[in-house]
Amino acid sequence: MISSVRGRLSVMMFLQYAIWGAWSPDFSAYLEKIGFGKDQSGWIFSLLPVGCMLAPVIGGQMADRYFSTEKLLAVLHLLGGGLLFWMAGTTGYSPMLVLMLAWSFVYAPTLALTNSICFHHMPEAEKEFGLVRVWGTIGWIVAGWLLSGVLRRLMPGLLGQLGGFDGLWLAGAFSIGLGLFSFALPHTPPAKKGANPWAFLAALRMLRDVQFAVFITIAFVVATELAFYYLLTAPFLYSKGVEGGQAPFWMTLAQIAEIGTMLALPWMLTRWGVRKTMFIGIIAWPVRYAVFAWGDPLGLVLASLALHGLCYVCFFTVSYIYVNQVAEADIKASAQGLITFVILGLGMFIGYWFAGYIGQLFTTEAAGGKVTDYTKVFSVPLVLTTICALVFLLSFRERALGKAQTQPAA
Repeated sequence: MISSVRGRLSVMMFLQYAIWGAWSPDFSAYLEKIGFGKDQSGWIFSLLPVGCMLAPVIGGQMADRYFSTEKLLAVLHLLGGGLLFWMAGTTGYSPMLVLMLAWSFVYAPTLALTNSICFHHMPEAEKEFGLVRVWGTIGWIVAGWLLSGVLRRLMPGLLGQLGGFDGLWLAGAFSIGLGLFSFALPHTPPAKKGANPWAFLAALRMLRDVQFAVFITIAFVVATELAFYYLLTAPFLYSKGVEGGQAPFWMTLAQIAEIGTMLALPWMLTRWGVRKTMFIGIIAWPVRYAVFAWGDPLGLVLASLALHGLCYVCFFTVSYIYVNQVAEADIKASAQGLITFVILGLGMFIGYWFAGYIGQLFTTEAAGGKVTDYTKVFSVPLVLTTICALVFLLSFRERALGKAQTQPAA
C-alpha cells in the first residue's frame, strides 16, 4: 500500500474523532451551567445514537449508489461544521435539540464512511486498519488536551470571546478542516449497488441460539450504562474538585488506556479467549462505578478513568470479534450491523435518556444551587453492570453457532 495513502487516511481518522472528542467530554457540564437539567442533557446526548440507527439509510445508500465517498464525506463535514458553529452559540433547549439532531444526521454516517474508505484502499485491511484507526483515538486525546491545556489555560480569550461553548467551536473548526481535507482523500467511486439498508435484520435469526441471545441482551444493557460515563462524568469530576474546564484533559486518561488495551488485545485473546476477555471487560464496569459511587479520594477517582480501556476494548471491541466468529459467512455483515445497532444505536439512545433521568432524580435544590447525590446516581449502573457480569459468567459459553441453529425452522 502506498504510504501517502495510509498517511491521508490516518489524518482523516484523527480529525474524524477529534470532532467528537472536542465537544463530548464536558458538554453536559456546560449545559448544566446554562440551566439545563440532567434529563434535558440526556435527551440532547441521545440524538447522536438516533443518527447512528439511521446511518445505513443516510450515508450507506448514497455512497453505494450516487456519490464518491470522499466527496460525500466533504459535504457532510462542511455541513456539520456549520451546524456545530450554530449550536455553539445556542442557549435555548428546543433550538439545541433541533441543531443536535441535524448534526447527528450528518455526522453519524461519516463514522461508517471513514471505515469504508479505509477498507476500500487497504489490500490487507486486517493488518493495516488498526494502525490507521488508532489515530482516531489519538485525535480524541489531542482535542481534549488542546481544549483544556491550551485554549482554556493558556489562551482563554481566543474562543471565549465568541461566547457559548468553546468545545463546539473547536469541534466545528475540526469539522471544516476535515471537510476540506476530504477532497484530498483517495478517490472512492460509488459501488452502484442497491444493498438493503436494513439487511442487519437478517441476522435476527441468530437470536434463536440461547448463547447469542444472552450475549446480545448483556451487550444492550451494558451499552445503556456506558451512557452514564459519557453524560455524567464531567459534572461529577467538577463536583469533586477538578479545576473548572479541565475535565476533558483528565478524561483523556480513558483514551490513553484504550490504546494500551488495544495493543494488548491480541495477547489477551490468545491467552484467555473471547469469554474470559469479555468478562474482564464487563467486571471493569462495576469496579469503576464503585469508585465513582464512593467518590474519594480524587486521585483514585481520576485513576479509575483508565478502566475505560478495559471496559470498552475488552467488551465492546471483542463483541464485534465474537459476532464475526459465530455468524455464518452469508450473514456476517448483517450480524455486524445488528450488534452496531444494539450498542451504538438503541442501547446508547435509551442509556442517555436513562442516565439523564437518574441524574435528575437524585438532584435537589440547595442554598448554593442544585446538588446531585452522585453516590446514589452511580449506584444504579454499579448494580446493573454487576448483575450483567454475574449473568454472563453463569450463562455464557464460548462456542460457534451451528448451521441448524442459524437457519429458520422448516
